Amino acid sequence: MRLLAVTLSCAIVSLFPSSFAHAQTPDVAVETAAAVNLPDAPAPQNGSDSQPGQSAQAPGDKKPATPPQQPKRILGIMPNYRAVSAGAIPPPPTPRQAFKIATQNSFDYSSFVFVGLTSMIAEGEDDHKQLGKGVPGFGRYYWRGFVDKADGNYWVIFALPTVFHEDERYYAKGSGSVWHRALYSSTRVLITPDYQGHNTINGAELLGRGIAQGISTTYYPSADRTAGALAAKYGYAIMRDAATNTFREFWPDIAVHVLHRHP
Repeated sequence: MRLLAVTLSCAIVSLFPSSFAHAQTPDVAVETAAAVNLPDAPAPQNGSDSQPGQSAQAPGDKKPATPPQQPKRILGIMPNYRAVSAGAIPPPPTPRQAFKIATQNSFDYSSFVFVGLTSMIAEGEDDHKQLGKGVPGFGRYYWRGFVDKADGNYWVIFALPTVFHEDERYYAKGSGSVWHRALYSSTRVLITPDYQGHNTINGAELLGRGIAQGISTTYYPSADRTAGALAAKYGYAIMRDAATNTFREFWPDIAVHVLHRHP
């Protein structure tokens, strides 16, 4: 009988193999199904090599435009060492760095050219009659103009910022409306960051230009030592610095969008 039962069982299995394939134990069936239905490991889409935590950029997305950087020289001539590009936050300048910037601004080759031009104009308009005319007069205008420039630079960029812990570099804004950027840049002669990055009254600029004008009374003719003359020269120096900051702010835009060149 046992032999007959075994024989019948084998015959039935051979006739209906698919029925017995589904007669596996439930655990085995689940494991088998899971093994069959497991998805493949996700592959990077569109050839992206995205790292964990990074999302792949959609084809139509655009990276935010970064403002043009401030160059070391404007038009390859005007020194621009005091400018900091928009978005950059460098550490406060050390006294040595501030001294270097003041020296670069005072003794750059362009400074000699600039003082020559302003001295030529002043001599031509006879701004200081006691200095005379012609080549000798031009020489008297020139050395005084050069001392004015260097003296002011060392007070405003190096000496007083080191004492007051002020950062006299110009931090470009680089974005926003033209009016807002113009207002911001022109008022940096009144407001500047301290070493902690907080806005403060620009004492180095306001006081430094005044000290330089006071020193100039020792080498300009007596007729130019009046309060009115000193006030006019002081106001000119402040407005010149404000205009320079505004030019620094908009120069990258002018270079790129008007001149179609790299700043």
